[in-house]
Amino acid sequence: MENSAPQKILTIDIGGSHIEAGVLNENAVLISEYKRVPTPVPAIPESVVAAIGQLVAGLDYEKVSVGFPGYVRDGVVRTAPNLGTAEWQGVNLTEQLSQILQKPVKVVNDADLQGLGLVKGKGLEMAITLGTGVGTALLLNGNLLPHFEISHHPITKRKDYDQYIGEKVLEEIGTKKWNERVERVLQVLATVFNYDHLYISGGNAKKITFPLAENITIDSNKEGMKGGVRLWL
Repeated sequence: MENSAPQKILTIDIGGSHIEAGVLNENAVLISEYKRVPTPVPAIPESVVAAIGQLVAGLDYEKVSVGFPGYVRDGVVRTAPNLGTAEWQGVNLTEQLSQILQKPVKVVNDADLQGLGLVKGKGLEMAITLGTGVGTALLLNGNLLPHFEISHHPITKRKDYDQYIGEKVLEEIGTKKWNERVERVLQVLATVFNYDHLYISGGNAKKITFPLAENITIDSNKEGMKGGVRLWL
């Protein structure tokens, strides 16, 4: 690793239900308390940025990596399906967080950040997050490919992935029916992307009960936070 690489990287994961944060060293090892607070309701930019400021107060870090649940380009939010696109569209989250945290900040899609942390860097790898919504990331030999909001592509005539296996649906239809739907989604993803390996994380990943293929693993959000370090490499 180059000498210019940051030594203490604050990694923040903004979710539809919680905001999580921790500081990692250059080896992607957590060196601080792993902190977590509920996402403000309503989750407007001002409230979320303020919550982050309070969450990370007292932590020692040099640079910041942020995973955001929506489409982000050049640090500017384009969509935020599970927070409220109308309020977030056009928000320069990189700039706002840089001002409040007084450190350099990089913001990417939350599944992209998880993917960076989980993949082994071999071939075409895919990461999905099962939480409030469904996040997706594609990486080739450890490098992020352009982000697509795959979860908002229709999986049925009337439903996209979020509406088919998101958390709200899980609560409505129950774990058994939800698992049947998740199994179908994984079959579709395998057929469409022909990935070498698929990583599943997010709060609802642990609720999967059906057998998984050998090239599919379930991982924790904490493991995915290692992507905060790799984002700066």
